[in-house]
Amino acid sequence: MPASPLILTLDMNGTPHRWVSWQMACVYQAKELVAWEAGDRNFTFQGGTNRVTGERSHIATNSIIAIKGKSVLAKTMNQTPPLSNRELFSRDRHICAYCGDHMLGARLTRDHVLPVSQGGRDRWMNVVTACRPCNQRKSGRTPEEANMPLLYAPYVPNKAEYLILSNRNILTDQMDFLARHLSAQSRWKQG
Repeated sequence: MPASPLILTLDMNGTPHRWVSWQMACVYQAKELVAWEAGDRNFTFQGGTNRVTGERSHIATNSIIAIKGKSVLAKTMNQTPPLSNRELFSRDRHICAYCGDHMLGARLTRDHVLPVSQGGRDRWMNVVTACRPCNQRKSGRTPEEANMPLLYAPYVPNKAEYLILSNRNILTDQMDFLARHLSAQSRWKQG
């Protein structure tokens, strides 16, 4: 069986919550915890064969499901997601903030706009994607000190953007749903 995509879960109000495996989505379905479904894609999974009836069991789930229970608080959409190079490079669309070149992740680095040696912190608002040559040229200086202006400004992704950044195999309907929840400064919204 080919690999199944992750299932996007929402709260009862339609706020994106997290990715779950198809197995967990089936658990939600079996326990009747799915309030409603929003995706275009349905997945049916086959179980075993009933010894008495000879019928094979199956369970279906959708690519986007809302889970019954407490609503995710609206403020969680704006909580700061964990920072990692993979998500940073995705946020910045694999483009060096100094030269503008698009590169593979192995050729990219995390650059601190205000260098750590000058008191800069490892936070979304102080880091950008940089190619190795630009990061080395900038060294322990600010962009102004190095005469290397930023081509784009850093920003903190919201929960919807973090869900996009953290899943490499998003289905079209899931991406369309999450895109409606992106913040105005998101580079994913800008194309």
